[in-house]
Amino acid sequence: MRRSTGMRVRLLVAAGVIGLTVAGCSSGTPSGEPPSATSSKPAPKPVVKPAVLTLSPAKDAKDVAPGEPVTVAVADGKVGDVKLTGADGKAVAGKPRADGAGWDSAEPLGYGKAYKLTATATGADGKPVTAESSFTTVKPARQLGVSVNLVEGETVGVGLPLIFTFTGNVADKAAAEKALKVTAEPATEGAFRWSGDKQVTWRPKDYWKSGTKIKVDAAVYGKPLGNGSYGREDKTISAAVGDKLVAVADGGTHQMTVSVNDQVVKTMPTSMGKPGHNTPAGNYTVMSEHTGYTMNSATYGVPEDAPGGYSTYVQYAIRLSYSGIFYHSAPWSVRQQGHSNVSHGCLNLSTENTKWLMDTSKKGDIVTVQNSGGPKLEPTDGWSVWQLSWDEWRTAAN
Repeated sequence: MRRSTGMRVRLLVAAGVIGLTVAGCSSGTPSGEPPSATSSKPAPKPVVKPAVLTLSPAKDAKDVAPGEPVTVAVADGKVGDVKLTGADGKAVAGKPRADGAGWDSAEPLGYGKAYKLTATATGADGKPVTAESSFTTVKPARQLGVSVNLVEGETVGVGLPLIFTFTGNVADKAAAEKALKVTAEPATEGAFRWSGDKQVTWRPKDYWKSGTKIKVDAAVYGKPLGNGSYGREDKTISAAVGDKLVAVADGGTHQMTVSVNDQVVKTMPTSMGKPGHNTPAGNYTVMSEHTGYTMNSATYGVPEDAPGGYSTYVQYAIRLSYSGIFYHSAPWSVRQQGHSNVSHGCLNLSTENTKWLMDTSKKGDIVTVQNSGGPKLEPTDGWSVWQLSWDEWRTAAN
């Protein structure tokens, strides 16, 4: 009996230990008890915001630049109807943004005009909102026009710089450069450089690649150019770059060698500036072509009736500089061409060779003069931008 009782006690103790072990490892909720309060919290409701409209120009704004866009921006919603009208009730075109987050005007405003902008939007809360802005545009002290040395659709040479000439002084040059956009296909690196306050030139880092498509957008209308001046009108011009033509005239050999796409196609005798009239040496760019032209010494300061002056008609003349350097037909010097330099600074060629070169060449081609005994060509004399290295071009004083 004692032995049996002791065994029952040990079994009961073991069962109790097992029961405690099982209870201690369980994560379940005891039967009849509710789940804990933390596990039953509802998810927070999303915050629904009303739309917020921001109009630019702001209400009662004055002296607004008419070339800058009118905009509507929407936060926490989608743009609805937008109306921009002048004092005469005429609507200004515009379009909503693809993502519905705003609206932008699509045409410029007028100078010295009053406008009203009304915009609606629907917020994330589903409610509509409306905002209005009335403003007036600036009356410019003066309007500046701009011209470009490019003709729509023309084919130009690989050395052509793009020259923008304003009708008056530009005080804010950075603003002017921002309004002048040059795009090319393929993409071409380039930079602006100013010559005084009216003219700025954009040139590529290296010669244009043949076949490049050029587009110039002179979007100056309504843009402030400093000291109360604003742009008069926009200009958009497209052109293409043709074959690479480079003519090298050597004053030592008295020959001009013409290469097209880096292949020599013709060598012809020439005569350049005689002593005292030595042709400046350097890289010229063809500026313009003329059939029937009078060469006059007055272009470089010597009246035609003064000692050493002249006025001579030529059949073909191609301008290379502002100072009066041309290559032109000179039948009177054919015997000296290829042997000696006898001109007043121009490059003399026979009539036949001048016509061939003019027919083969185009605006923007390169003519290099070497071994002439003359001074170095000034980079501001004509379109002679290739007289400067790329680093010099970007750092030269304006």
